[in-house]
This record gives sequence, structure tokens and C-alpha cells, in this order.
Amino acid sequence: MEVPEIQPGLQQKFIDVNGEMGREWIAAFPALLRSFIERWDIVELGDTFGYVGYAWVAPVRLRDGTEAVLKLAPPDKEYANEGIAMRLYDGRGAARLIDGDSEAVALLLERLRPGTTLAEVEDDVEATETGARAMAKLFRPLPEEHAFPTVERWGGAFARVREANGGGCGGFPPELFEPAERIYFEMCASQGTPVLLHGDLHHWNILRAEREPWLVIDPKGLAGEPAYETAAFLRNKADIEPDSAALAHRRIAQMSEVIGLDKQRVLRWAFAAGVLSALWTFEDHGEISERNIVLPRALRASI
Repeated sequence: MEVPEIQPGLQQKFIDVNGEMGREWIAAFPALLRSFIERWDIVELGDTFGYVGYAWVAPVRLRDGTEAVLKLAPPDKEYANEGIAMRLYDGRGAARLIDGDSEAVALLLERLRPGTTLAEVEDDVEATETGARAMAKLFRPLPEEHAFPTVERWGGAFARVREANGGGCGGFPPELFEPAERIYFEMCASQGTPVLLHGDLHHWNILRAEREPWLVIDPKGLAGEPAYETAAFLRNKADIEPDSAALAHRRIAQMSEVIGLDKQRVLRWAFAAGVLSALWTFEDHGEISERNIVLPRALRASI
């Protein structure tokens, strides 16, 4: 079986994020891929999927006829946590983990057919209902001993940005940064019992399937209260209607009702975590576009 090269764009992502370690991983990739082809008895390797973030992901077929998805990435705790989260989901509401290797960061996952995403559903009320119901299936008690990051730890970006900018927020809009920093840690301090969260549950991570109508992929694995989980969904496709504030408030009310969450906590997390997400982009690139902060701007007057 011919072993493909990693696409140039994905190679550059690995180097941008991992530096020299990324270069070394790219060089070792052919041998790594061959080892898992042999280990998991893969007899057919398809073309890699389109947008896959920061991992190499391709459909495969095993010798026994099973269709699966192979995911390989440089050593990274985020992807190791993905495998742990998938084991805890055990196929309930999410794609099944067939096998995994956390040390090598390799996952063999259930192939979802047809695999189209919730982003293709044009009716936003229907999409929000579907997203909320998918979300509600995933909340799990955290194991007593776990290595998942907490929402508090994720919030460390606020301090990092201040440290890098002499105590300020540099070129990030202060009218968003300052209230978001305060609200984020108020919410952390007052949150309920933390559970296992997906951490990045949005339209592109909810796929049509056969075993269930919709199943979830690509969990980050995060410890926090359920209301936090809504934030990623709410900030995606936040500009599909002319009145972004009206759209955000309608979605917040809908998701809160479907899942059974406190609407005010959902709103405040959506604002603060929306700013946090933009801060990660700001840290990586030194700037953000207005599209990165559509949701926080839409909610600013309501917090």
C-alpha cells in the first residue's frame, strides 16, 4: 500500500504549532503510518478529508471489512484527551473509538455515513435544536482521577495577554477584554459541579450518521459546568442573520430550554468564552478580525 505525503498546508500547520518537533514528526510520518496500517490491519487507505484542523485524518477499511477513520497527530495532550473522552462516551451520542494509542497520538474511529455536518442544515432553528439535543447526550461525570483541562485553566489566556502587553490587552478591544476577564472568572468561581465537556461542540463537529441521526466527533475533553458547553456552538455561524444580537438571544433561549440550563449563565459564558476564543487567535496571530468577535459584540449590551 502506497503511503501518501502530508499535504503542504497541513505540514505548515504542524510546523507553525509544534516548531522543530513538528518537522521531526513530519519526517517520521511515513514510518508511523505504516506501523498503524500493520497494527490495525488496514487494507485500504482513502484520500484525506478536507478541513481537519491540526491532524492527519483519512478514511480506511480494515481486513474484516470495517470502515473506519484513522487520525494521526504530533504528540499533544489535546489529542490524547480526545481518545480518553471518546472512551468515556462509549459511542453514546458520539462516534465510537475502535482503538487508540495515546502515546503515539493515533485514533481509529467509527466511520460516520453520510457524514455531512450540521452546518449544512439551513434552518437555524432546526440546527440549534439538533445541536442542543446532541450536546445534552454527552455530559458525563468526570472520573475521580483525570487529566482533562479545566475551564479555569483555559482562561489563562487572559493573564498571558496581559503579561505580554505590560498589563494591558495590546491591540485587543478593551471594551470586550476587560468585562470578559471579570465575568469569565466570576463564572468559574460560581459554576456548578463540573462534568466532562466536549469543549468544541459546534456545527462542523456534529455529523449525520446511520446508527443515530446525528453523532459527535473531535472532542477536546474539558472539565466544566454544562452551560459552558454551549459557547462554541453559539459563536459559530453567529453572523448568518443581519441582526446578530437577535440571533444570539434566540439561540440562547432555545438551547437553555432544550438542555435545561440557566439562560443567564449561558449568556454570560457565551460572551466571556467568545472573547477567550478570540484571544487564542490574537495570541497566535497578533490580531483578530471583526468576524472573530461577532458574538461578544452582539451580547455586550446584555451582560
